[in-house]
Amino acid sequence: MSYVPRLKSKYKDEIRTALKDKFQYKSVMQVPKLEKIAINQGVGAATTDKKLIDTTIAELATITGQKPVASKSKKDISNFKLRKGMPVGVRVTLRDNNMYEFLDRLIAVALPRIRDFKGINDKGFDGKGNYTLGITEQIIFPEINIDKINKIQGMDITFVTSATNDVEALELLKQFGLPFKNQNTNNG
Repeated sequence: MSYVPRLKSKYKDEIRTALKDKFQYKSVMQVPKLEKIAINQGVGAATTDKKLIDTTIAELATITGQKPVASKSKKDISNFKLRKGMPVGVRVTLRDNNMYEFLDRLIAVALPRIRDFKGINDKGFDGKGNYTLGITEQIIFPEINIDKINKIQGMDITFVTSATNDVEALELLKQFGLPFKNQNTNNG
């Protein structure tokens, strides 16, 4: 038997049935699922320091287990000393097993390492069932060696779901174990 990530089997065994019962879907195929996780890191300082993109790519590859690509600027902006085609960020898209492994490490290890952590905000939904979480420091990931870091950078993590609205997506991500703050408001 091949290896199946813990959260992938949890989705198939528990989460799918729980969501089907809660939202009264007729078929399990209607139940929302996590399609991909997209991670972006903006590296604006890369216009002056070319090595910064390479170190950011190496760090993100270490965190995700997949090789990221550099995002290039689309146009010239003279105030920022930016030329079209210069690398200004790094991005990677995780799917299937890599996605579930990253999500598991994010929930179990990385998020609890944030100082004064009280849960993540539920205001990052886009109205179509996708959620974006901003992280201010990449050093919350245990794969990163703090002694070798020359610049602390943040990142945006976007969870793309097949949910049609934010209420379903919020419930899906809660079932996976994302530690949302106590919600008293309903934003759906």
